Amino acid sequence: MEQDEVDERLAARLSELRAERGWSLGDVADRSGVSRSTLSRAERAEISPTASLLNRLCAVYERTMSQLLSEVEAEPAQLVRAAEQSVWTDGASGFVRRSVSPPHTGLRGELVEGRLEPGADVAYDRPPVPGMEQHIWVLDGVLEITVQGEEHHLEAGDCLRFRLWGPTRFRCPGRKAVRYALVVVAR
Repeated sequence: MEQDEVDERLAARLSELRAERGWSLGDVADRSGVSRSTLSRAERAEISPTASLLNRLCAVYERTMSQLLSEVEAEPAQLVRAAEQSVWTDGASGFVRRSVSPPHTGLRGELVEGRLEPGADVAYDRPPVPGMEQHIWVLDGVLEITVQGEEHHLEAGDCLRFRLWGPTRFRCPGRKAVRYALVVVAR
């Protein structure tokens, strides 16, 4: 699926989520801390939302980012071929996210491949779903991740696991990109 098509379907889904709750743009702005004009532009696909913006909206709509992105795709198959895996890029932060095993009815886990370019720094002010279980396994490079104020330095092969209750920050301090697997387990 092309990036423009993903952005258009994502925009439509964000608008649907707001309408399902009977909320105005102002209501979502108050709940998320995102301006009404930015929300409006995101719902009209005039902008491609950043990872930080999507995280704020996921928290408001009580979804993981993977759940939200999977809702803009067709029903996921049991076998997800590499060529069919959804890739989302946040050009502003240097973050690339591949949904290797997207959420699926009846399954609690999902697998995401993350890639941060050198110097990339992505911060989330809140978890999309409080208490969500995550496992981060670094495949290549170096990742610095701060979970609820505690910084962790991870190298290839290292795995950090936790329940997410507060803010997080992902940084690529090295001169080469970092690639990691993220396992998300729904409650």
